[in-house]
Amino acid sequence: MTPTVTSPNTYARIAGIAYLFIIIAGSAGEMLIRNSIIVSGDAAATAANIAASSTLWRVGIVGDILMHVCDIIVLFGYLIIFWPVNRKLVILAIMLNLVQTSVLVANKLNLLMPYFLIENNSYLLAFNKAQLDSLSYLFIRAHSYGFGIGLIFFGFAILIIGYLIRVSGFLPRIIGTLMQVGGLCYLINSFALLLAPTFAGKLFPAILLPSLIGELSFALWLTFKGVDLSVWKQKAALASL
Repeated sequence: MTPTVTSPNTYARIAGIAYLFIIIAGSAGEMLIRNSIIVSGDAAATAANIAASSTLWRVGIVGDILMHVCDIIVLFGYLIIFWPVNRKLVILAIMLNLVQTSVLVANKLNLLMPYFLIENNSYLLAFNKAQLDSLSYLFIRAHSYGFGIGLIFFGFAILIIGYLIRVSGFLPRIIGTLMQVGGLCYLINSFALLLAPTFAGKLFPAILLPSLIGELSFALWLTFKGVDLSVWKQKAALASL
């Protein structure tokens, strides 16, 4: 009896759904939750908002962690989808993406710290309220930079994924181009944040719009269309020789 071989489109659609969750959860966590709580430049108001909406703050962190779990699902999908195209490049892209995921998961500790600092614990009595508020805001600032650092690795990763899409023959070249433009935008945004923060503030969030368009297009295509199966099978047959 011949064993059943799972179609690459099954993996493509699972990866696409996970990617859509990443986009939705990432956008909701940043724009709907943190942006509604953080008051730019005002440590005291931000700390007061976190105290008043501590459950919402923690929900945002949990959503981010689930988003990073979905990162692994997407990367496994990449391994199946792009293995017949270029094994070395897909492994390199996955490694870069894993660094990004690891950095962003560790970076969530910076979001937990403001929650810890609003707790009424005896060990916090060494600090007055203004100091606690300032420390809380400092960790939030550190999180934004940690996020930017993680996106450097992600930017390089999707430059490679964009290239693999373009040369695959079983996915639209235009999506590959959009992904590569998005990767460049991530790199510009992150390096500007580290080297010229004032300039980065002028670029953000418009600089990341091409990234959203490219990633959303790719996620939707994987979810609803998948790969051109006949071309993928031809590539897989050649790669196995």
